[in-house]
Amino acid sequence: MPTIDVVDATGKKTTTTDLDDAVFGIEPNGAVLHQVVTAQLAARRAGTQSTKTRAEVAGGGAKPWKQKGTGRARQGSIRSPQWAGGGVALGPKPRSYAQRTPKKMVRLALRSALSDRSAEGRVKVVDFGWDAPKTAQAVAALADLGIEGKVLLVLEGDDVTTWKSFRNLTDVHILTPSELNAYDVLVSDWVVFTPASVPGDTPLSRGSHRDHGAPEVVDAPAGHRGGAPGERAEVPVVDEDATEAPTPSDDHVEVPAADATDDEEE
Repeated sequence: MPTIDVVDATGKKTTTTDLDDAVFGIEPNGAVLHQVVTAQLAARRAGTQSTKTRAEVAGGGAKPWKQKGTGRARQGSIRSPQWAGGGVALGPKPRSYAQRTPKKMVRLALRSALSDRSAEGRVKVVDFGWDAPKTAQAVAALADLGIEGKVLLVLEGDDVTTWKSFRNLTDVHILTPSELNAYDVLVSDWVVFTPASVPGDTPLSRGSHRDHGAPEVVDAPAGHRGGAPGERAEVPVVDEDATEAPTPSDDHVEVPAADATDDEEE
């Protein structure tokens, strides 16, 4: 398993960390990369282009002249495609350009892109460790690290200080580990991780999830009728062997049955 130096914002080595071979050490698959990136770019297309057919153009309901005897070509509508101002024949209509890409192929493309950047030595792991966000210190850090060009910075969602420091830099694109994709890796000259955001336990490779134990019990949402906001709703246990009928509550009011003799007397 390859290792990489973890440096601080000034470029000084502080420790080392392991890189997952399944993410940073595979042979890049160029064909899969091409297909996945093409699908990503196709999905970004709005697909809102539209032209009007002869049925959608206003006017042209009447025949411009009679069928025979004028010496001119027969015409049925001034909104036919051959007329100026007429409809468009076989023109574009709104459509979706999205392509179906298997999840395994998407993961393979991302691992191929990261492996390519790692092989070129363009992957860094930096522990910034700033107390307050400042854009000036972010610019100085890139200069000290020798990073130039387009930078892909991968941060955890709670790393607000680092995010605020880099967010105003036009050449820095910030993503979370779950947002990593092959296209953004390929268009960036450098890929910078923090120690907490280095892939390996993320689902970039099959079976790379870390076992965190039993699933977390989710509390009931606010306003849930099972209890107060944030309180777990208790489910009553019913004894199937019980033979006694349920006892009516104090609020239960019994309605006496109507006497048939009273109706007859009346």
